[in-house]
Amino acid sequence: MKASTVTRAILAAGLAAGILFSKEAKAQTSDSTSQTTTVVQQPAPAAMQEAPKKKAWYDKISLRGYAQVRYNRLLETNPNLKCDQCDKSLGEGGGLFLRRGRLIFSGDVSDRLSIYIQPDFASSASSNALHFFQLRDAYFDVSLDKAKVYRLRVGQSKIPYGFENLQSSSNRLALDRNDALNSGIANERDLGIFFYWTPEEIQERFKLLTDAGLKGTGNYGVFGLGIYNGQTANKPEVNNTQHVVARLSYPLLVGGRQIIEPGIQAYTGKYVVTPDQVSSGVGIAEKYLKDGFTDQRIAASMVLYPQPFGFQAEYNIGRGPEFNPETNAIEVQNLHGGYAQAMYRKEVGSQVLIPFVKVQHYEGGKKHERDAPGYSVYETEIGVEWLVHKSVELTADYSIGDRTIRNAQNFDNRQHGSRLRLQAQFNF
Repeated sequence: MKASTVTRAILAAGLAAGILFSKEAKAQTSDSTSQTTTVVQQPAPAAMQEAPKKKAWYDKISLRGYAQVRYNRLLETNPNLKCDQCDKSLGEGGGLFLRRGRLIFSGDVSDRLSIYIQPDFASSASSNALHFFQLRDAYFDVSLDKAKVYRLRVGQSKIPYGFENLQSSSNRLALDRNDALNSGIANERDLGIFFYWTPEEIQERFKLLTDAGLKGTGNYGVFGLGIYNGQTANKPEVNNTQHVVARLSYPLLVGGRQIIEPGIQAYTGKYVVTPDQVSSGVGIAEKYLKDGFTDQRIAASMVLYPQPFGFQAEYNIGRGPEFNPETNAIEVQNLHGGYAQAMYRKEVGSQVLIPFVKVQHYEGGKKHERDAPGYSVYETEIGVEWLVHKSVELTADYSIGDRTIRNAQNFDNRQHGSRLRLQAQFNF
């Protein structure tokens, strides 16, 4: 074979090999690129992904509060017109007054347990003993189902008797609760165990009434039933007999917007007027000192929530301990009384104005006060609440009162007059 022929053969073979090598290299590069792309696009293994951190129970607790500062003596016509049950800065000696200073710790610590603890840093033991720390609420809600339709409330809480009694003072329009129903449960609270039933739909309705600023009570159930000590909040039981209370209240939706809430409630038990509550010379039968006085009431409520016009009324009748001037002794006597309130809610930009008028009347005893004095109360209030900002509320309340007290010191102490009361409330 000639050299030229061999040379051409070698060159041809080399060229063919080069072409083949080039194709294989390109294929390998393409495969490598494809493999690299596939690796980049694959998600990280599940084991390497960070699991969401579970909240500790204390991360579920919220803290909020409010404070109220008052002055009650503008345009005052009678400095002797007072109300021990109401505001201890009323009348002679009253000045600027820190009515409430409260912090509220609350939350769902699990899907079956909620807590609510509320101390007050401005409790007043008397007109000359102010700003004591006192426990108001300390209760625990145990849900019997996941939807919280059925629940038990254990601890110190509000007794489900009366709509206005259940309203928070931060929501209430008038500066003080009415004498008629509030005289049944001073400070509205006691130690007890309560069962509440609230369908899911109504749970949302109760929440709406509060969140929308319509002056609701919160969720105290469509039906409530419970037992409590009966000597009122922060006082020990003394006769080993508990009070029993029941309440039925249903917020009805009318016309797709308006809400009307009728209700009925009652309680029964034995209340002991303890020796430290009885003045020297005031008679009281031995059986009452040991077992207590009959203490029974029943009340009806009707509420039309302000959208924009609102109306609220309650009335109760019953029997309880009351001082009798004729015998100079504390005896079981009849009682009755109630109130009616009209209001109008007007939004002005981001602010809210609610003018209101409230009238009340009560004839009966006040078992919590010394010697369980008898009262005749007539009072009219004309006022307006101004929600300047969600954190600031101002209230002006002009009241005209006529109060007669029958006790061991004065069998017929009647005081009447009027005054303009002012309050600033701070929500935080």
